[in-house]
Amino acid sequence: MLDKNDNPKRPKRKTFRGVVLSDKMDKTRVVSIQRTARHPFYEKVFRKNAKFYAHDEGNESHAGDIVEIISTRPLSKLKRWRVSRVVSKAR
Repeated sequence: MLDKNDNPKRPKRKTFRGVVLSDKMDKTRVVSIQRTARHPFYEKVFRKNAKFYAHDEGNESHAGDIVEIISTRPLSKLKRWRVSRVVSKAR
């Protein structure tokens, strides 16, 4: 697929909203994403947690902040996400 400028279209990037668990590394944040899922047979609703390593270029977020992360190219062994914005600061 090409857009009007004859450039290949980039697929829409995934975004998640989560809580920063750790800000101890330089320019890296550990973000916890919590989602709900329904069991296929028992139909009980339960929570699932996932931790992502996200790149924060300006060290703007801190532990407890709610941030939005966006998928990106691999930046290191574990980092495949970037912090796009800080939604709300921790109290």
